[in-house]
Amino acid sequence: MITIIDYGMGNLRSIQKTLARLEIESRISGTAEDIESADKLILPGVGHFANAMQNLDESGLRPVIERKVLKDETPILGICLGMQLFCKHSEEGDVDGLGWLNADTVRFQVRDKREFKVPHIGWNTLDFSGDAFLFQHMVADDQVYFVHSYHVVAYDQTDILSKTTYDYEFVSAVHRGNIWGTQFHPEKSHKVGMEILRRFSCCCN
Repeated sequence: MITIIDYGMGNLRSIQKTLARLEIESRISGTAEDIESADKLILPGVGHFANAMQNLDESGLRPVIERKVLKDETPILGICLGMQLFCKHSEEGDVDGLGWLNADTVRFQVRDKREFKVPHIGWNTLDFSGDAFLFQHMVADDQVYFVHSYHVVAYDQTDILSKTTYDYEFVSAVHRGNIWGTQFHPEKSHKVGMEILRRFSCCCN
């Protein structure tokens, strides 16, 4: 069972619908009980970093999620803002994140603002940094869908699964142990993204 964590910030239904198309059992929940009993977790996110962290803290879900991920080593997939929350700090709201990765979230600083609009919206490719299980089905020209104004700067190169170029290179996917993250939206990335979610559903860590 995959629990899609409802903390008031996510694009929840589209993720669940994509999992349903793959015949993968999932539930949307913001209860500690459902998070505790989950085999895997998805932390989605659309919105403001500071608001997301406030919601996690005020809901009481943060210690439950941290125990599940850091102590029990339950696999978790962070999507878009969900991945950014794994970082130590974000410029968006100037607040600390969960701190699971040695990384920060920063705003795009594009040089040519006419050509490269912020937010970055649309399809782009991935430059793979390693042989990641989630991406083994992909080829160089496969594209995935992005919607974001901020991106992750990872200080440990071994955490980086892929980079993408939008005026300059930025981290588009991360992995450390049981922690996975994509800056792009696999649930909006057609067959390529569906296969990423299918692979996550059957991965161990």
